[in-house]
Amino acid sequence: MVNLSENTKRKPRVLFIAEAVTLAHVARMAVLAQGLEQDGFEVCFAADPRYNKLFPGLPADCREIWSIASADFTRALAQGRPVYSSAILERYVEDDLALIDSVRPDYIVGDFRLSLSVSARLRQVPYLSVSNFYWSPLANLACPIPEHPLVGLLGLSVAQFLFSLVRPVAFAHHAAPVNRVRKKFGLKPLGHNLNRAYTDSDMLLLADIPELAPGLELASNHRFIGPILWSPEQALPDWWETLEDSIPCVYITLGSSGRNDLLPAIINALQGLPVQLLVTTSGNPPPDIQASNVYYADFLPGDIATAKADLVICNGGSLSTYEALRCGVPVIGIAGNLDQHLNMRAVDALGAGVYMRNDQLDLLTLKHEVARKLAGQERTCEVASRLQAKLASVNPCRELTAAFNSV
Repeated sequence: MVNLSENTKRKPRVLFIAEAVTLAHVARMAVLAQGLEQDGFEVCFAADPRYNKLFPGLPADCREIWSIASADFTRALAQGRPVYSSAILERYVEDDLALIDSVRPDYIVGDFRLSLSVSARLRQVPYLSVSNFYWSPLANLACPIPEHPLVGLLGLSVAQFLFSLVRPVAFAHHAAPVNRVRKKFGLKPLGHNLNRAYTDSDMLLLADIPELAPGLELASNHRFIGPILWSPEQALPDWWETLEDSIPCVYITLGSSGRNDLLPAIINALQGLPVQLLVTTSGNPPPDIQASNVYYADFLPGDIATAKADLVICNGGSLSTYEALRCGVPVIGIAGNLDQHLNMRAVDALGAGVYMRNDQLDLLTLKHEVARKLAGQERTCEVASRLQAKLASVNPCRELTAAFNSV
């Protein structure tokens, strides 16, 4: 371990590795890497380059490392299959080892790069993993069924009952490739706990605030570092200057992993309200709905759009919800995958937003919730406003630096 005192001749060399199956994993690593490089650390950032064009300020030492295709990742989740085979993870380990040997880091920080549980240990480099609190092995949360054909066939109650019965077996199946690879490289298996397979590391960094996880007991190697927020450097559309300050804005952004096919129904349900709808289509063609209060863009800079909004409707992912809460704006999360469900259930339980399922979306309920939020008399508005002050003081880079001395 490298001493981080002021008398140290050099700051540590830190290798950041992002698993580029989603933009969020890359964004979190890029933000931390950029922040530490600005603080004088020697930094190397490694990821599949598919998202690199969105990060013009990446560290000078930027390497490529292969990740499976995002479409393959999404398809595996939708079909309930393990995301990674043993063969893929073995290739990941070999790629990791070659990179580690080249960079010779003092610390490794990873985001959903499951192979680092093996490769960092083989090279005896302290490994810090970034995740969310609901993936902690100590979270022990009730697990909602994600978007699945069973919900439409059997109804939510029956589908949830069956999912709860088979979940331990299914999660063990998902963890099995990790255990096989660990065994091959001489490490002990992690058991049948998928949360352990997803988060095993020397230090687990939780990209959340404790308020979202009341009652969660932390292990000695767990640490809250706060949400790691990022927005693309995106030019504002021409219509931005025509928005009326006196009319509330609803920012609708379902993201690349959300159900953008729901946009037409959502817009039709809300366009009659006295609001301005700021809608991102994630690069897809906009719905064939033209109204004077509906504004389309492929993408918007999330920080600016959220600051303009009185309400955010998103897919329930942690980046979008925390961006809204940082601006003191309540959020309606229309969740699909398990990560989104777990996050939005926590936001809803805290009273900072409303959790909805994308496969059970009731448009009348959505319209009613939007009207209530915009009236400003909902508890969600009060809670979101209170969390705004909390999030203003969060500094993930500072927390990461402090974590190095605890590994």
